Amino acid sequence: MKARQQDYMKMIAQLFMVFFKLGPSTFGGGYAMIAAIEREIVDKKAWLKPEETGDMISVAGSAPGGVAVNSAAYVGYKMAGIAGAVTAVLAITLPTFSIVIILSILGLMYQDVPKVAAALKGVHAAVVALIIVAAFKIGRASLLDKSTLLLAGSCVLLLLLTPLHPLYLILGGPIAGIVIIAVKQALGRAVRTEKEADPQNTESDYLEYYI
Repeated sequence: MKARQQDYMKMIAQLFMVFFKLGPSTFGGGYAMIAAIEREIVDKKAWLKPEETGDMISVAGSAPGGVAVNSAAYVGYKMAGIAGAVTAVLAITLPTFSIVIILSILGLMYQDVPKVAAALKGVHAAVVALIIVAAFKIGRASLLDKSTLLLAGSCVLLLLLTPLHPLYLILGGPIAGIVIIAVKQALGRAVRTEKEADPQNTESDYLEYYI
């Protein structure tokens, strides 16, 4: 039991350090951090499988609040329950909060300096690149067949060509998914809900001992 508690506290400390380091990468919005969080959580720590990244983003994007904070809560809860979720959220917001305060003060002081404006333009371009990479990674894990590709394309067109609020697409996505799977099953067609899983299961699971 003592060893499990030590492992649990070690996991809490790791969650804090990882998300504290990830916090500054949320500059430009939560979706800009997808590439960074996948590198840390999937590639380095193996806390999530690659195919689980799409699930994390789906939950984080559809829940109220910022994508970065919701992603931290998702991973933290998965690895260490409620304490893990609270730790991850605090860790990812602390550096961001500090940076925003400092940048706000400096921005008011130097907002008319041409070099500062040029630097911000460069940051904007970098953020766009990060979001494109995130979209590619999510699409690779989520676009499984013609139906999911058609659904994604329809949502893009609706967002670009109509004033429809994104909330309706978020609510309609699960409904459309259920309908598509029900129709496929009724027609006797094969149903895929995720990419083929990696046969090696490297995911650590501390939650089972602490809920």
